[in-house]
Amino acid sequence: MSRALELAAQGLYTATPNPRVGCVLVRDGRVLGEGFHAIAGGPHAEAAALACARAAGNDPAGATAYVTLEPCSHFGRTPPCADALVSAGVVRVVAAMEDPNPKVAGSGFARLRAAGIEVVVGVRAAEALDLNIGFVSRMTRGRPWMRLKVAASLDGRTALSNRTSQWITGEAARADGHRWRARSCAVLTGIGTVREDDPQLTVRAVATPRQPLPVVVDSRLQLSPDARVLGAGRALVFAAVDDPAARAVLEGRGAEVVLVPNTAGKVDLPAMLQELGRRGINEVLVETGTRLNGSLLREGCVDELLAYLAPSVLGEQALGMFDLPAMDELAQRAALRFTEVTRVGDDLRLRLQVERAPGPFQRR
Repeated sequence: MSRALELAAQGLYTATPNPRVGCVLVRDGRVLGEGFHAIAGGPHAEAAALACARAAGNDPAGATAYVTLEPCSHFGRTPPCADALVSAGVVRVVAAMEDPNPKVAGSGFARLRAAGIEVVVGVRAAEALDLNIGFVSRMTRGRPWMRLKVAASLDGRTALSNRTSQWITGEAARADGHRWRARSCAVLTGIGTVREDDPQLTVRAVATPRQPLPVVVDSRLQLSPDARVLGAGRALVFAAVDDPAARAVLEGRGAEVVLVPNTAGKVDLPAMLQELGRRGINEVLVETGTRLNGSLLREGCVDELLAYLAPSVLGEQALGMFDLPAMDELAQRAALRFTEVTRVGDDLRLRLQVERAPGPFQRR
């Protein structure tokens, strides 16, 4: 299963919107074949492993298949993998987790068991879930997994009072941040960050076969047509107030404008997430300023915090991570849970899952 997870990770940047899946076929302690799902529309991991075995002259009959996700049981762009394993004569399937896709959701295992194949589920499940957390989120909640990235000093400051922020963290941390961009389906920012920093939101520090979709939250369509985020000609802009002239200019630059207003005349952030889910977006990386950070956290949109802490102190006049209203009691604070602490160069990378949004809002 360790090897199957390694294989699945080879589809980290390319499998979307499908899950990242790896498969290893073993008989009598010998690997017969292995494979992973590389790209949507291409062979699934089980089919790739069976083809690998046969190409090597190995008959998969009597083998055990170690797979990171339940074999599919429905016809999509490829035939059902459960049927392929049955036809190949596989006698045992060890899976990390059940497929959350309602089209599968246990029916693949049922088909295998009906054919007399032994099925074991739950081996290295936590690692398989982390690999496909965005796919699971979209299948079960209809929205992508939102990971908010922030680089800060040890006292939690993201920029000086004059908004200077380059560079708080070191080169290694910045390159690591680009790896998280590369695995994301979309990178999201706000109009304030675009105005101040003019980011590209592209992956540059690491090699990647595809770029994430740039997404801008811009309630009043104030985005300049010269903004670098429009350079790829495929940005998605969420607005609350329509301005036909501004929209036409942005569409002329290849952007798509989507109106999702809330009652306050701002972008309805939870509705925005649902729209991204409908578009097959599994993981969103947020790289923006304190105001939008605070709004996303407060409205229950943030699932995970990816914080890079530098060994420096900027003081109380510097800007913080989240612009949040004052709280009257500690019970109103956001509740987070550490999942990983890793040193990256001279900095620390903290991963935390959000268990409760601050104030009266609840997770959606």
